[in-house]
Amino acid sequence: MGAITLASREKLDNLIFVINCNLQRLDGPVRGNGKIIQELEAIFRGAGWNVIKVIWGDDWDPLLDKDKDGKLVKRMGEVVDGQYQKYTVESGAYIREHFFGVDEDLLKMVENLTDEQLRKMRRGGHDPEKVYAAYLAAINHNGQPTVILAKTVKGYGLGESGEGKNITHQQKKLNEEELKEFRSRFGIPISDDDISSAPFYRPDEDSVEIKYLTERRKKLGGYLPKRKTDVRPIKTLPESVFEEFYKGTEGREVSTTMVFVRMLAKLLKDKEIGKQIVPIVPDEARTFGMEALFRQVGIYSHPGQLYEPVDADSLLYYKEAKNGQILEEGITEAGSMSSFIAAGTAYLTHGINMIPFFIFYSMFGLQRVGDLVWAAADMGVKGFMLGGTAGRTTLAGEGLQHQDGNSHLLAYPVPNLVTYDPAFAYEIAVIIRDGIRRMYEEQEKVFYYITLMNENYPMPPMPKGAKEGILKGMYKFKTSSKKTAKAKVNLFGSGTIMNEVLKAQEILEDDYRVAADVYSVTSYKELRRDALDVERWNVLNPTKKQKVPYITEMFKNNDGVFVAATDYVKALPDSIAKWLPKPLISLGTDGFGRSEGRKELRDFFEVDYRHIVYAALGALAKEGKVKTATLDKACKQLNINPDKPNPLYS
Repeated sequence: MGAITLASREKLDNLIFVINCNLQRLDGPVRGNGKIIQELEAIFRGAGWNVIKVIWGDDWDPLLDKDKDGKLVKRMGEVVDGQYQKYTVESGAYIREHFFGVDEDLLKMVENLTDEQLRKMRRGGHDPEKVYAAYLAAINHNGQPTVILAKTVKGYGLGESGEGKNITHQQKKLNEEELKEFRSRFGIPISDDDISSAPFYRPDEDSVEIKYLTERRKKLGGYLPKRKTDVRPIKTLPESVFEEFYKGTEGREVSTTMVFVRMLAKLLKDKEIGKQIVPIVPDEARTFGMEALFRQVGIYSHPGQLYEPVDADSLLYYKEAKNGQILEEGITEAGSMSSFIAAGTAYLTHGINMIPFFIFYSMFGLQRVGDLVWAAADMGVKGFMLGGTAGRTTLAGEGLQHQDGNSHLLAYPVPNLVTYDPAFAYEIAVIIRDGIRRMYEEQEKVFYYITLMNENYPMPPMPKGAKEGILKGMYKFKTSSKKTAKAKVNLFGSGTIMNEVLKAQEILEDDYRVAADVYSVTSYKELRRDALDVERWNVLNPTKKQKVPYITEMFKNNDGVFVAATDYVKALPDSIAKWLPKPLISLGTDGFGRSEGRKELRDFFEVDYRHIVYAALGALAKEGKVKTATLDKACKQLNINPDKPNPLYS
């Protein structure tokens, strides 16, 4: 309902909706005390659509011709939908008494009709000629989209077994008498003797019906519908396009959102794929620093820009254009996701490779439009979904509605959705370049969800040999400087929390003489996918040499303890725990949290550097590698409150 004004605004007169108005939901009437067709007509007309109503079959035409004073039309209009459903299941005598019997003139109209004739008078949606006339009118209408509201009967033809009844949707079988009723209603030439076996009836090959169906199928291209993919692969962009992001920012502080916007602007200028890029944003382009793209490629508008924008004098004014490339759908994640689906499936529907980049508040993505994400996956969509201002603790001051600690976990059940939570510019560059390769050169039917943060910090250069690990989900970012230490810890960090992990590494090494290696986990889902794939192969091939998951191989012969810190719920790192050589301590953001500063939120959720250090020392104390006195001292130095209420319940 929220999207139908788009069709009229764009004057999509090649769009025809057909709504089957059988007046019933699964459990009862749609509007028992009202009229759903009239309600829908008002909605669509108000939205600028052409409305065609197919309410009465041609059995009613002679009666309407007699209705000189409009009494029949008045009666039709005053009866509510729940009562029309009742007429469907009742006899002709009941219809005569309760529908026509309210007025002597109406009774006279049907005095020559039998009760059986009254009972079988059709609704418009069951009259092929009326339906054809409606379709013909719809395709010949110009300047507006059209909706056909066709009144029908739920379970039409089922007779006593379910026609027009509340139980129709659950009806699975017909008894012999009900089959006879169905056969007679539709004139199927099967004898009473044969009806008990419920035979399949097929008209003869030279019958009018089969000839018609065969002719139509030939015109439609064959008997089995199929979707052909006939699209030329896109060659993966050269490394040189992304080189600047591999180098880091040399101390300059930027957010991963800023990095992505710079990357997107560069891709839009690319001679090979620039025109195939589709930036999509609900209504937050300025929030994400994308206003520079307004001038560069413009915002798509069917009529162009018919006004002078209020910021026309500024460099980055709001520019709408007929050839605009940005789709800005207004405050509607569902509408924007629909645009993403349309662009991401263009290779299937139109044979055109489009590369959509849909950026949104991460909390407003999978949590709000998860059903559409699932639909996109089922349709074979390709493209990038970018969750901006991501993470539970990165955006303070705007309430819980913006604090996303869930989206990466919500992405787990979607089989072909590849997810990443990058911390650094070079990680984003590697992921997007490889995503284009997989989706558009190798033509894999996958799509991507990448989270972006609004926290500024220096972007380091890419460590040598990191690309493979970035794509697989984990790589060693920084090796401990302590060559000889009494104990070792492996720290996992992702996204913006990586900075807390790096600070924890320094404190562990400088203050507690503990060697700490830092690993960047770009995707827990990819790590888990690989491990599950290996595990399945081993189960199905028990007599062959057993394979080892990537994450298990990484920590072979590693005697350190494991601590993971994430801005998402603890279930995320927990999902890979069983493939590590030792128990994993997961620090995450389970709970609601409070809208204060980042520092306070990270303390509240116990994911800041202090809690990372303390968790690591605690794990080492259990192994006897750190003394209890050291742990007690650390508790005071780090200002840890063991009696603090659990944030999960706070």
